[in-house]
Amino acid sequence: MSDKAARKKQYILDTAKKVFSEKGYKDVTMKDIVEACEISRGGLYIYFDSTEQILCELIAMESSENDDVFSRTRKNCTAGDILAIFLKEQKKELLSKENNMSVAIYEYLFTKTAKKEQAGSIKNKFKSAVELLAHLIENGVNNGELYCDDPEGAARNIMYVIEGLKIAVNTVGLTEAEIDNELLYIMSGLLTEEE
Repeated sequence: MSDKAARKKQYILDTAKKVFSEKGYKDVTMKDIVEACEISRGGLYIYFDSTEQILCELIAMESSENDDVFSRTRKNCTAGDILAIFLKEQKKELLSKENNMSVAIYEYLFTKTAKKEQAGSIKNKFKSAVELLAHLIENGVNNGELYCDDPEGAARNIMYVIEGLKIAVNTVGLTEAEIDNELLYIMSGLLTEEE
């Protein structure tokens, strides 16, 4: 693919992400993406055959671009610091309305046509986050900074809470204060009594 074609494809993906963020998955048509990109229908079909193909590519991109807070912040940071930064990033994502594809991804995963590799990719991303959090919590326990009898269970619970918050933000609506309360509850359950 030429450099110009790669830029055009990326432009379509970036624009489609905004459309999916605004409308979810089930209500987006190729016409919506054509209009948002201000290109011809043929120009879109050169790169993509369906909204499903576009969303799947966006999901793959999001997974590979996902900020690895754990590796970015390891230098001179305690396990508690890294966990706090991770939760702060989650809060930022929860509060972000722009380019948040949570609704579109959930809608897609609930369809009968959802590709198994996409569901597997999201499941693997979740599992990987649990493993990283469990390792982080173990390190904090070993350093006497955190307290936890079951780091893997705690990590899994943290990720379930975050996924639940993603759904709640988009259904019942949550305020920043409500999100703060949930994230602070997570931290308070892991801090040692000296903290």
